[in-house]
Formats: sequence, C-alpha cells, structure tokens
Amino acid sequence: MRSSSALWILAWCWTLLGACGPGSSEPAGPLEGQPELTAPTTPEETDPVPPSEPPPPPVAPEPEVVPPPPAPVFQPAFHQALRWSQRVGGLTTFHLRVPVGRAGARLRITLRSGDGKLTLQKATVTRVGADGVLSSQPVPLTFSGSAGFSVGARTLVTSDPLLFPVGFREELIISFEVKGALAASAIDAFPGSFMRSGAHASATGALSGEPWERAIGLASIDVEAAPGRAFVALGDSITEGYISTYNDTRDAWPSLVEKELGVPVVNAAVSGQGFYETLEYLDQEVLAISGATDCLILLGTNDLAGDSVGKLQARMTTLLDRLKPFCRTWVSTLLPKEKANHDAYEQVKRDRLEFNAWLRQQTQAELIDLEAVTRSPTDTHLFIDGLEVDGIHPSAEGHRVMAAEVVRVLREKGL
Repeated sequence: MRSSSALWILAWCWTLLGACGPGSSEPAGPLEGQPELTAPTTPEETDPVPPSEPPPPPVAPEPEVVPPPPAPVFQPAFHQALRWSQRVGGLTTFHLRVPVGRAGARLRITLRSGDGKLTLQKATVTRVGADGVLSSQPVPLTFSGSAGFSVGARTLVTSDPLLFPVGFREELIISFEVKGALAASAIDAFPGSFMRSGAHASATGALSGEPWERAIGLASIDVEAAPGRAFVALGDSITEGYISTYNDTRDAWPSLVEKELGVPVVNAAVSGQGFYETLEYLDQEVLAISGATDCLILLGTNDLAGDSVGKLQARMTTLLDRLKPFCRTWVSTLLPKEKANHDAYEQVKRDRLEFNAWLRQQTQAELIDLEAVTRSPTDTHLFIDGLEVDGIHPSAEGHRVMAAEVVRVLREKGL
C-alpha cells in the first residue's frame, strides 16, 4: 500500500511539473480575467516615426513684367506743301487757323521761305473757339532760343519744342510777323485765317484784318506723344481739296479719313502737279516730314496723254522706291475723267484705263481702288451722278465717298 501510494504521488507531481514547471517548453497562458502581457520593445525593433515638418511656404507668383511705355516722339499733326511764293513788303502779320490731327503735350512748327529772303520777327500759337475768338493767350515760339530769324530762299526753319497741350482735331491759330518771301499754296482752303499789316502776333480777342485763306509760310505742325501711325497724302488738286472757288481743307478726303480713323493724315498734295514735280520737290515737301509711317498716293491725272503710260509707270516706280525707306506706301487708281483741258480726250481715256490696269497688278504698294467707287456703272469714264463738280474734280460728296473707301481698306488691312 505504501509503495503504491508513493508511486501514485510521484506520478502526480511529475504531471504537475510537466504542465507548469520550469521545464515546460511552452509559456503558461494568462490567468483568466487578466490582460495579456507582452514584452517591452526597443527602438530598434520599430520603424522610425519621422518628426512632423511644417508645410512649405506658398510660392509667390512671378511678377508680371510690364514693358515701359515707348518714349514720346514728334509726328506730323498738320502739313502743307507750299510750292508757290508770296512776297510782302512791310512787316505783316498772318493769323492761320488750322486743325491739328494729333493730341499731345508739346508741339513745334516749321516755317518755309519762298523765292527770296524771309525775316520773321515773332511767332505765337493760341487756341481759338468756334466763333473765331481767341480762347487763350498767345504763347511765343522760339527758334534756336531766339524770337525770330532771317533765312534765304526755300529754307525750312523749325521752332524749339513748346509745352502746349493740344487735343485731336483741335483748332489753333499760328500767328507770325514777317516780311520778305513766304512759300504759299495754290488754292484757298483755310477759312477763318487773316492777314494784317504791322506787328499783331500777340493780339487777343477776335481775329481781324483781311481774310487770307491760302496756306502761307506754315509748312508743318508736329506734336509730341506716344508713337503711332501717321499718314501723308500725296497728289494733285483732287487730294489738296480743290472743289470750287471756295474750299476748306477740312472737307478734303485726307482730312475726312483722319477724322474717321483718329490718326493724323496730313496733306502734301499740290494742285496742278504730276510725277515730275512730285519727284523734284519730294525732299522738302514730303521726306522732311518728321515721323510719318504711311504714304497715300493719288497721282497721275495731270500726266495723262502728256507722257506715255510706260513713262508714268516708270515714274511711279521711282516714287515708290524713294518712299520705301520712309513710309509704307498705298496707291490709288485714277478717278474718272470726263474731259481733257489740253490733251486729246480719246488718248486720255485709253491711257487712264491702261495705267489703272497696271496699278491694280503692281506689287510695290497696297492698292486702294478709288475709281471703282466713283465711276458710273454704265460708263467707266464718267463719275457717278453727284460725285463731281466739273468732270475732273470730286464734289464734297465725292470726297466723302473716297474717304469712306480709304477708311474701309485701311481697316481691312488692320489699322
């Protein structure tokens, strides 16, 4: 009994040792109702947690690079080619009323002597109201720092720049006291202008004296502003603005184009001229204009039948070649011509059609086909009724039709 009991106790102890004793190869489970314990870990046993970083600062947009505005330049606001000469003996004051086709802060004027010596004592500029009364005090102009000058024949003299703000199409009075020979235009086209004996350039109030409607002495007015397009019109009496005995430069087609487009279109046309005279006087009457960008040409009517069509073509080509470094060129076909004053009319008709055909196919200049909008639908040698005054020169309505076509073409080309 004792031995059996001992064996039984030994077996029971051995069972206990195998289940939970130090020799057990499996860990004891957690006690019921107690949390399971886990062994502590070292930093090497876990993935590192990066420190939190602040968000990157916002990136400022690149500042927009705005180019500086272009420097102001002088460009033409008024011009008149003065082919003829007028002499005055004693000291005389001319008050010329002219519109300016460019707005800006400063201006300068250019005067031109005629066929002899010219002495200028004083020149001023002032504004004028619609009633002809001066609306500001006359401001003196200077020439190389002096009030006046004395020059020989056919000389251009430009004033010093003057701070005198002007608006587009504003009317100015340019007054100058002179004696000697002044360059002058062929037709009367400046109503509201006067001539008076003596020294009156500083006069105020209403203008007075003898009406004087020819351009005289005053070749150009330049106005300083940001650079832009500036046109010069070359031609004969059709472009200068001859309609009848009484004319107004404001009714000529270049002035109407200027008013519609809002850019200067100054007038360098001379009544009666053809290609020969245009080329001879080109340097002083056109190429001396400061800041022109475009040239509008309606020329050749006075050359018909007098020269061969081949010679007209050659002279137009020469003119375009000389103008090419100076301006972008635009040429117009010749208007209908219902009669000839001096030449055989049948020859005039043939030559005009041939020259117009050549103008339409030439490639040196842009084409403006003014014949197409002024000719009769039944006879290419006749004007549309109401567009002419004497079979050669356009009426006021004719100038409006021509101006509308010039504006249409220029806008079509991107102006």
